This record gives sequence, C-alpha cells and structure tokens, in this order.
Amino acid sequence: MAYRVSALLITLLITFSGIREASATGTDKPHAQKVYQIDLSMSYVGNDWQQEAENLVKALALTAPYNKIVTLKVYIAGTSATRQIQQLDSMINAGVDAILVFPISPTALNSTITSACARGAYNVHINQTQAGRVTGQWLANELHGHGDIAMITGVPGTSVDTQRTAAALAVFHRDPKIHVVASVPGMWDQAVGKTALAQIYASHPHLDGLWMQVGCYSAVLLEQQSHKPIIPCAGESSNGHRFFMLPKAQGGIGLRSISYGSPPYSGALALKLAVSALQGHTVPKLTILPLPVVTNANIKLGTDPAKGANVFPPKLVPPGFFADFYSPQVGLGLHAALTGKP
Repeated sequence: MAYRVSALLITLLITFSGIREASATGTDKPHAQKVYQIDLSMSYVGNDWQQEAENLVKALALTAPYNKIVTLKVYIAGTSATRQIQQLDSMINAGVDAILVFPISPTALNSTITSACARGAYNVHINQTQAGRVTGQWLANELHGHGDIAMITGVPGTSVDTQRTAAALAVFHRDPKIHVVASVPGMWDQAVGKTALAQIYASHPHLDGLWMQVGCYSAVLLEQQSHKPIIPCAGESSNGHRFFMLPKAQGGIGLRSISYGSPPYSGALALKLAVSALQGHTVPKLTILPLPVVTNANIKLGTDPAKGANVFPPKLVPPGFFADFYSPQVGLGLHAALTGKP
C-alpha cells in the first residue's frame, strides 16, 4: 500500500499503562523530577502531516521542562493494524507510563486500546463534522447555490472520511441546483488526488467547484497543465494550496478557496496532557481542537506563526507541508515542525 496519508491521523488517543497506574489516575503524586517513559505509536509514515506531527512531539520532548522528565520512544506501524496492535501490546506489557496513539483504524485497535484505557484515556482531535460542514457551506456560497462539483474524499471506511464527507454532502443536498457529479477517494494524498481528479475531468470537463480532502495544490497544477479555468476549491491546509491563495503581488494566483486544518500539533499537545495527568493534575477526557480556517480574507504570508503567519515561503517548506502546525498551547515554531528539534 503506497499512499501517503495525512488526515486519518487526527484522532489521537492517550492511554496510560501499568507501572505507575496510580499517578495516571491522579491518586498518587509523583516525586519531583520523576522521569516518565512515554511511547508514541505512529501509523502511516512518509507523508508531510505525519512527519510534522512526529517532529513536534520529539521537539517538545526535548524542550524544558519535558527534557528532564520524559523519555520518548517512537514506534512506526505503517499501514498494518496488526503491527500497531503488536506494538501497543508490547508497550502495555512493558508498563510504560503513557502511550500516545495515532490509530491506523477507527475500530481494529479497540480491544487492545480498551485494555490500556482501563488506566485512563484521553482524546485530542478536531470536530470532523464541523470540518465537512464549514468547507461544504463555503463552496455552496461561493457557487451561489448552483453548479456541478466533484469531491475528492479520503480513505474509505475511516471515521474521519465518513464524518467529513457526510457533513459536506448534507450541505450540498440542501440545494437542488448543486450537483455532485463525481466522488472519488483521494486517500489523503496529493498525487492520488491529482490522478483521481484527472479521471473525473475526463468524464466531466466543465466543473464549477471542487471539494477535496487534500490540499488544492494538485488540483491547480492539473488545471494549469490542462489549460482549464481555475475554479473554487475547498481543501486542506497544505502550504502549496495556501500559497496559490495569495494575491499575484505576493506570488500567488488568487485562488478562491477555503483551507482548513487538521493541526499536526495535536501530538505535542497530547504529550503535555499526558505529563500533566501523570503528575496528578485533572485533564479533560476529550480535547476538541479549534478548527483552523483560512480564506482569501485572512491569509497571511510570513515565517512566524506566533505573529499570525498561516502560509510560508515555498523556499522554506515543501508544497505538501501542513501550514496549521502552530498553537500557543504548544509554542513550537517552524524549525521544530521541520526538524524535530526545539
């Protein structure tokens, strides 16, 4: 399986294992400077989102005070749910203090995670239904409730794809003059999405809008190469997509678009929450991250996200780089997202 997935990894679960169970449940205060063993379980590898998420966890673990109290180990499962289950079982049996999990499947890991969840579990993710609804509504408004659109969805069968797609379709179905003429899985991969869209254009050469569970960068490249009009596109937060949204004076093309994020900082925030819980503090069981939404009205080119930059110079980051990596709660900048070092 060769696709490079990003958005599947939004839902991040923190579980606590056995050897310091009392601390994990808040019933026993740890000694000062106790070092916690925290394992990070990744699934898909090789894509920009996953690499950023891993980098931010690593960078935070190297940042004070975590560099004194956390020992971090990273496991990569790839596309195999079986392998991730085996790795999780190994972590649980070893009695690590906490596990950060980017699940490969919404269901396959249930029995394994349940055994760890008995010690305490927390979830960190965006509202997937909101993501689909907001972007679908933007596109419907942009088309004034009339036109033919194509959808490039995510990985079939995942809860992320199901919730986003259903929410967008609910918006489109409210207006009988909006027609979804094609819907093809793009596997959350720029190259796969571009190929899928090319196949759609072969059958439907006159589309009015696009709704994509991947950045619109590949769609614009296809339209330029095919000498087609650049049409409105709702997509994710790849930097190449957002750079196209900039006005021509800043190097973009003024792409009419909405760009939403599945923030890669979720893993680093989960690390902070895990340490806080291990130290006996109360941590919410569910953390819903704010949905980062960028349109042509609020896009800002720069290098410092702490000062509002939400798109970065192409010479600094690749087109597939996910631009919504920053949160004041985590405080890590561009260098950390790119290198894994604070």
